[in-house]
Amino acid sequence: MAEREVLFKCLNCGHEYLGMFDMNNVTERVCSKCRSNSVRRLPKPKPAKK
Repeated sequence: MAEREVLFKCLNCGHEYLGMFDMNNVTERVCSKCRSNSVRRLPKPKPAKK
């Protein structure tokens, strides 16, 4: 799987940011704002229905 840009959210301070994600190289994430390691990848938003 290729590296791709995804949205991450810090569960400690709520900061959201874009970062690179690769399933083959999973490393611990750290929030750039509060330095917490409670960071999760957000799911892709579903397209709006017409």
